[in-house]
Amino acid sequence: VRDRGPGIPEHEWGSVFERFYRSEDARSSPGSGLGLSIVRHVANSFGGTAQVIAQNGPGTAVELSFPPLDE
Repeated sequence: VRDRGPGIPEHEWGSVFERFYRSEDARSSPGSGLGLSIVRHVANSFGGTAQVIAQNGPGTAVELSFPPLDE
């Protein structure tokens, strides 16, 4: 999942999944800091992961990974 916002500095990647965490650059904008926390919680509840990944250009990319389904 990618957006074209201001991005998240790499030194904050480990914190952005904490509830109510807001990047310094985002604190002047509306928001609660819950979005990525909810994303990680949902991913984890299905045995998956969510992580910020490097990307070229502006914005942020979050990669969701899930284990294969047993059929």
